[in-house]
Amino acid sequence: MEKIVEKFELYGKEYRFETGELAKQTTGAVLVGQGDTTVLVTAVISSQEKDYDFFPLTVDYIEKMYAVGRIPGGYLKREARPSEKGTLTARMIDRPIRPGFAEGFKREVHVVATTLVADQENPIDNICVMGASAALMIGDAPFDGPCACVRVGRDKTTGDFICNPTYAEQENSDLDLIIAGTSDYISMIEAGAQEISEEDMLAAMSFGQTAIAKFCEAQQRFLDRCDIEKRDWPIHEADPSIAERIEPFADEMSAALKDADKLARVSKVAELKERIKAEKFSEEELAAWGADIAAELKLLEKHAMRAMVIETGERADGRTPEEIRPLHIVPGYLPRVHGSGLFQRGQTQVLSIATLGMLNEWQRLDTIEPIEDRGQALHAPVQFPAVLHW
Repeated sequence: MEKIVEKFELYGKEYRFETGELAKQTTGAVLVGQGDTTVLVTAVISSQEKDYDFFPLTVDYIEKMYAVGRIPGGYLKREARPSEKGTLTARMIDRPIRPGFAEGFKREVHVVATTLVADQENPIDNICVMGASAALMIGDAPFDGPCACVRVGRDKTTGDFICNPTYAEQENSDLDLIIAGTSDYISMIEAGAQEISEEDMLAAMSFGQTAIAKFCEAQQRFLDRCDIEKRDWPIHEADPSIAERIEPFADEMSAALKDADKLARVSKVAELKERIKAEKFSEEELAAWGADIAAELKLLEKHAMRAMVIETGERADGRTPEEIRPLHIVPGYLPRVHGSGLFQRGQTQVLSIATLGMLNEWQRLDTIEPIEDRGQALHAPVQFPAVLHW
């Protein structure tokens, strides 16, 4: 493919797509940029189908300190594991594109976004979604695109919405809304705000959806100029008899899910799934259809849970949609430490421990973002315990 460059301007900012010169051995590769910020996004699709009960999509976001003209700190002058921001950016790319793939597509897909230039004015994360979408469509993947992601801010002074605000514009914004999807639907929303009203948030979402449609149009113009090789990607279809055999157990699955104790509920569901396998499938069928059976059992559990909430208004532990789990809080839980507290919601616990340090002990960040340090650090695993260092 010859080199193709598409430049366009939207909402007062310049963008560009480029393909045909870099990473020619990938399934699809696109250079995407906002201002001088530039990211190379590549997509590779496996030539073999995998026997998984899920769609094997992997997304990596690689921060390179040379993108901002820095050398990594520490003894080893090399990038190490991804930063917290890098991990969150990879997830931010994954969420909008994952639902766009055809159901039953079982080939491994690897999307990699590598930062090349970070101009310290324009953020990198949201344009990576456009790059991933374009790279997949250049590879003629079974993907429902184009897809785009925009960040919506709001000027505190004028109240005007800002599409993909610069770092400087974000400092004068009381809204940080990230919205992604296609021209027809929204697949991801994340938001932070300084207590703006619901009406303003809905207006911001409408503004973001309109912006997404414009970016999708620009992306389609770029794709129309590309000589895309048509590929025949096989879509896996499970044997219809699998669903027919599992469907009659819907009532039993609903009964197994109705248990306030989480551990007991998980045990009942697992026992039911094993019984269904033993009663309805032979050893040969389990060996041949293992992934399809597991996927259908997972779907049975999902549908039973959804029907319970929507049709009866009751959740698994008996709560209504308006009820929250019982809360239990114990301040000053530990002796001698600077601060501590136990928080429990239902059966989930968090133990937070605060340590106060000197001002010169703040954390220096090795990142390509224009944030060099922070005065507080949160070390919080998802499950108990969580430790908070201030």
